[in-house]
Amino acid sequence: MKYLVNNFADIAGFARTHLFLALIPLLIGLVIAIPVGALVRRISWLRRVTVTIASLAFTIPSLALFVIIPPLAGIATIDPLNVVIALSIYSVALLVIAVPAALDSVPAAVLDSSDAIGYTRFRRILTVEFPLAIPVFVANLRVVAVTNISMVTVGALIGVGGLGKLFTQGYQRNYPDEIFAGIIVVLILALVVDRVLFLLGRWATPWLQTGRPSLAQRLRLAISPAKGASA
Repeated sequence: MKYLVNNFADIAGFARTHLFLALIPLLIGLVIAIPVGALVRRISWLRRVTVTIASLAFTIPSLALFVIIPPLAGIATIDPLNVVIALSIYSVALLVIAVPAALDSVPAAVLDSSDAIGYTRFRRILTVEFPLAIPVFVANLRVVAVTNISMVTVGALIGVGGLGKLFTQGYQRNYPDEIFAGIIVVLILALVVDRVLFLLGRWATPWLQTGRPSLAQRLRLAISPAKGASA
């Protein structure tokens, strides 16, 4: 703890770099995985192929990716972009599986109700399925975010900045306090990011906290008068 206090400025700089290297791949993963996951969800064979490829991609060791990516991308091994690309691959692999699973959690009755009141498929996905899938999706997103924060530390082995430097420097100098400081700050970052995503998930689903009718309940209420009128 004394090392952490005495070197707070340097560690804060490492932490900023660490967050950048962890969160940029997460954003890239979201941009790619959400449309792809929504697209393959209803095509069973394509979904199976996507899940298989994503699962295989996630099993590739990170150090192997750090060695393979530079010659393919035309960058230096110690380029931070190397870590960003590698973690983006992992993020996409996890999220492209999570998106269809989250959409599957939406009750079939709600989908039928939205179709009955005239929602187009695109409108139903944007205004019904995605909002109702948020709790399940955010739970998976939190796992991916924390995983990225943990995996960025491996980048220190190829000379990329981040809190992993505290581990490699502490080991080289046989200075456990530096290693403990790195562990503490990584844990704090993971807890803070996890909590922020949790709160964002609560903010995006106010009906789960206020007791107001949920979107699913409102759709059922909307379809009920139509059934009564047709009877």
